[in-house]
Order: sequence, then C-alpha cells, then structure tokens
Amino acid sequence: MPVEYEEKFIEFMETEKNCSPRTLENYTLALRVFREWMGDKFSDWRTLSGDHFRAYLFELLKAELSRSTIRLRFAAYRSFYKFLVHRHGFPKSPVAEVELPKAEKSLPVVLTLSQCVELLELPLKLPPEKQAPDWMPLRDAAILELFYSAGLRLAELASLDIDDIDYRAETVRVIGKGSKERLVPIGSVAMTAIQNYRSQSKVHEGPLFLSKLRKRLSTRSINFILKKYLRHSSIPFNVTPHKLRHSFATHLLDNGADLRSVQSLLGHSSLSTTQIYTHVTKERLRDAYDSAHPRAK
Repeated sequence: MPVEYEEKFIEFMETEKNCSPRTLENYTLALRVFREWMGDKFSDWRTLSGDHFRAYLFELLKAELSRSTIRLRFAAYRSFYKFLVHRHGFPKSPVAEVELPKAEKSLPVVLTLSQCVELLELPLKLPPEKQAPDWMPLRDAAILELFYSAGLRLAELASLDIDDIDYRAETVRVIGKGSKERLVPIGSVAMTAIQNYRSQSKVHEGPLFLSKLRKRLSTRSINFILKKYLRHSSIPFNVTPHKLRHSFATHLLDNGADLRSVQSLLGHSSLSTTQIYTHVTKERLRDAYDSAHPRAK
C-alpha cells in the first residue's frame, strides 16, 4: 500500500500538475530513500509523525548534504502529504511541523566586460574547422552576441525563427517560460552579427540558427558551441548560457539601468527574482572601492 500511494502521487504530479521528468525523478527518489532510511520501522505513510522527519532531517544535516538538496527532498514530502490529505483522507501532514534550514544565498557568477568581449570575439578569430560550412563561424558569433545582447535563456534562443527578428525595430520576439511573449531590444553589434550570418548562410525562413545539416540547432549543440570557445579563452571558470544571462543583467544595472526595466527584459514574473542582481552589483562596487580607495582598508 505505501508504494501504491507513491505511484498514485507521481501519476498525479505528472498528469495533473504537469511536472517535468526531472522533478518526477527527484520526487520518486526522495520517497524511496526515506523508506529505505526507515527500514523495518516503516509500515505506512499514515503512521509517521513529525519526529520521524525531524530525525531524518538531522541525518541529512550530519551527512553534510547541501541545503538545496535537503529542501528539495522535503518539498517532495510536503507535496506528497498534501496529496494524501486531499485525495486519500489523511488527517494531517507530519512534515508541516518540521522547520527546515534556510536556503543558501548564492550570488550569480558574472563575467567581466573584458571576459565577455574575449569570448564573443573568438568565433571570428579562431581558424575555421575543416569541412565546416564557411558560414559556421558567423553563426557562432551571432549566437554568442545574441545571448549577451538580449539576455536570452538557452531554450529561448534555440527556438527562435527568422520571423522573430525585427530588423527595423532591432528587437527579438521571445517566447519565455509559461509561453509568455516579450520583445527584447538587440544591440547593433549583435544585429550586425545576425545579418552577416544570414547573408552568408542564405537562411530565409524557418529556424534562425541551423546545424551543418540545415536543421534547427538543438540546445545541446548550442551548449557544445559555447564550451568549444570557452576552451580557447582565458576565462578560469565554466561559462553557461545562463551565466551570459547573469552578465547581461548585471552589466545593465552596473551602468544605470533600473530594476523594473531589467525585470522586463529578462522576462521575470516577480521583481524579487531580479533583485538578486542588485546584490551582485553592490558586491562589485564594494570590490572596486576596496581596491581603488587609498583609505578603504
């Protein structure tokens, strides 16, 4: 019966809540590892108390699991018991009594302006690959420029079509999370890079960024392109498309953009999500002050 409850819960989360496969895997794992930790003491989810989950929390803390992992596990337990209370008549959730450690506040990793320039210029500086189409370096340059110019998510950039670019208004139409549409300005350097790529590749309709086989470039391939150029750079840490997005937002705020405008450009539904970049900007100001002011230290 315990496993039957779990299976019904996962089915509910998949069909009614439309959770991603990754979330379903995490929730399935969380329920299984708790049962395994309880061992012979486990009989039914109905008989558990807050003390059981507090003891489990203590074990996770002793094992030095990250706070984010712990909070993810308990998010699964909270959702599971909410389902059991509403759908299977459980009296209450024992997990509701458990106080979790606060989430770790980690600031986004941001590239400096010089690091961004170095990375964005590499596609047209490196020798072209053998047997690669002559338009491929131009495509790669356009991809990197657009990431940094418009602050797009990886999936947003990969899904762009030719018609999404407005060359007169110098904007891109983006379909973001929750199918929300937004218009984002494109800088002149990125716009020129896109036009050069299109002119050389003769892309006139359909997907904007193409593979060698002239099919839509996948998110995996775009990630590979970024990693390829990163290997040729002097940047000492891993750079992902999302770090370019972080850099886009932080550099805007560094240069006087207001928070509401940056929120709109990023497609954030909540201003609180955007506010983390103000912390990054304050950190950078503090570092600049400490390194430059003669009486800072």
